[in-house]
Amino acid sequence: MNARERVLSEAVAELREPGGPASSGAVRSWDLSTRVDGPGTRFVIFTSGCPLRCLYCENPDSQRMRDGRRATVDGLMAEIAKYRDFLAVAGGGVTISGGEPLLQPAFTGELLRRCRALGLHTALDTSEFLGARASDALLASTGLILLGIKAWNPSAYRRLTGAELRPTLRFAERLARLRVPVWVPVWVRFVLGAGVTAGPDEVAGIASFSAALPNIEYVDVLPSHRLGAAKYDRPGIPFPSGTPNRPAPTSSPGFRRPSRPTAWPPADRGSRSGARGLGGPRASCPRQAFSSRRNPRAPSRTHRR
Repeated sequence: MNARERVLSEAVAELREPGGPASSGAVRSWDLSTRVDGPGTRFVIFTSGCPLRCLYCENPDSQRMRDGRRATVDGLMAEIAKYRDFLAVAGGGVTISGGEPLLQPAFTGELLRRCRALGLHTALDTSEFLGARASDALLASTGLILLGIKAWNPSAYRRLTGAELRPTLRFAERLARLRVPVWVPVWVRFVLGAGVTAGPDEVAGIASFSAALPNIEYVDVLPSHRLGAAKYDRPGIPFPSGTPNRPAPTSSPGFRRPSRPTAWPPADRGSRSGARGLGGPRASCPRQAFSSRRNPRAPSRTHRR
């Protein structure tokens, strides 16, 4: 068994881990961030454990649930309450990220419910590979879903993550049909990985899929980077073989940066046509705002625990 096969077998083992109770969960850390994990300034909770093993993963230390620390919902809510007024004034809220939050659906759902009860905007950052574990009640407490579509071609997705693409797309389609009691808005995030997903067909596929779903409001096209490479120096975290050895620039053929940043919310939301960030023939993409960021970490996180 080679290194990549060992990593993928470990991911399968994560799927067998019990999700745990609603009252506590495995958490790696929390941050305050601006315009990276949803609108405004966010209190971001990073859960531990993920069923995917992406070649460009920037947080390999969050892949295994057993590596996280146990945190209670009450303890996290006490921390969030300290920032409640600031988050509200800053037009932000709370984002549950990972890892993959839906590996612990009861814990994630309770956090979202409690944050909503506190009057805060909520967001769920997920690959939706485990979207079937998200109940309607969990989604009813979710104000925004940040949906990571890792690749459009199924074989590229498999190579990149070790998993299948279809569960992610199936859940995105479910969200477009769901009323809890209204649509859950979705922002799609797609990373251009050199040698893997940087082709124009990948970007065009994401654009066409997004244009067909009425609740997708925003698509963020990001260059890959190696900012998390140092984390692979830690014992027990092998650097994935086949990782692209250079970022994919946003000046790749078939892709161009927008002339100016896209504001949120778009002033003309509901009547947008044309896909921002795409070169060549412009795809028809009503409702969506496309953007790219040269440095996906440019709006830096300001605090970490």
